[in-house]
Amino acid sequence: MVRSGDQMHVYLVNQVNQILRRLSMFGGEPALWTTFDHLYFLEGDENGIEKLRQSWRDRNAFTPTGVKGALQQQLPHSGIEDALASMYAEVARNRGWLRLDRTLTADEYTTLRTEIAPFTEHDRTLTDVVDAFGEPSVLFGGSNPRYSKSLAYATTDVSDPMVIFHLWNGVDPGTEPSWPPQYPEPILLATRCGAGAFPTSFSFTPQGHSRRAHVWPTRHGPQGEPGS
Repeated sequence: MVRSGDQMHVYLVNQVNQILRRLSMFGGEPALWTTFDHLYFLEGDENGIEKLRQSWRDRNAFTPTGVKGALQQQLPHSGIEDALASMYAEVARNRGWLRLDRTLTADEYTTLRTEIAPFTEHDRTLTDVVDAFGEPSVLFGGSNPRYSKSLAYATTDVSDPMVIFHLWNGVDPGTEPSWPPQYPEPILLATRCGAGAFPTSFSFTPQGHSRRAHVWPTRHGPQGEPGS
């Protein structure tokens, strides 16, 4: 017996939600790319993947190495898959595919958006983020509190852009891998919010600015633009 289109759609949406949360366990970005392509097809949008690519290009969020390359221009390369999953999660939410583990109220969301700028003026940890804003709507990455991860906060209203916290506990360039990781828990490098120009959607902590200097050559300015 061949499954119906509706049954296949439900199955693929379930797969998307599992893959987003533990991308490395499912083989990385190709798993999302393939599953998204199948969902677009089932929903009658054969050009969905190309339109997604173009929407990212329009924001400078897509390079010759894909959206991963754009993220690597802003964040350390180690632990980048959790940030990558958050990019696809924004698309999944807009399509009605993403299932939130926690939904922020309008008041909680307003408070979060108001407090982002002063919050990122100082170095923060995973504990600081959760203490300040509660459990996330979606956790991208494993639950082990030592490892890099990204946290998303969202309301039920898709017109409210998700707020993403990118937390990192990797190794700096030239440093040998070690256990336990460099910090007792991940440190916040940046928050990301909005669908405008990709580089300006980030707000960096002091630690984030420091590590971003390793991402971009010294000839680049603070926003990653040549000569700025």
